[in-house]
Amino acid sequence: MTTLRIHAELTPLTVELPAQMSLGLEQFHELCRANPDLRIERSATGVVMIMPPTFSDSGNRNFNLTVQLGLWAEEDATGIGFDSSTGFTLPNGAIRSPDAAWIRLERWNALRDEQQASFAPICPDFVVELRSASDRLNLLQDKMQEYLDNGASLGWLIDRPGRTVYVYQRDRPVQVLENPETLRGDPVLPGFALRLEKIW
Repeated sequence: MTTLRIHAELTPLTVELPAQMSLGLEQFHELCRANPDLRIERSATGVVMIMPPTFSDSGNRNFNLTVQLGLWAEEDATGIGFDSSTGFTLPNGAIRSPDAAWIRLERWNALRDEQQASFAPICPDFVVELRSASDRLNLLQDKMQEYLDNGASLGWLIDRPGRTVYVYQRDRPVQVLENPETLRGDPVLPGFALRLEKIW
């Protein structure tokens, strides 16, 4: 049986589909094409999650995060950044959309044009998830670990309600930072410093 989870800002809604209606990769792409205004993810086991638009304050904080990453990426020029509407197909088959992401240019350029024009089959080198009050922390922590397990080098889970940042790095334990003012991306993102005053 395929599960569709519709995540509302306040109450998640789960919809069960019969097994004969399970969504493979091509059916998932068709679902996304038919619903371009929705942000949709797919787990490695085929669970499909549909999220409504974020509340305005969360959208503003996401914007501030993306702007800072984008300005750095433009100046650094060794990779490219992505916003929260971007889906990536991870090696385990999951299709995920982090709140912000960055990929080294040589890895991105190694993809064919048609791969870049779809849910690119690549795990970003760097990902950020920004938790709002309605997000379940443990689910976002599992998602961050999934990114690492699939090739990410660095990930930041910014827990706004707890004013805490969880730093995920390959082959290292998760680092927990309480109410930091700045996050530094070295060595994965050399010279990048995310100022958190407009994100808290």
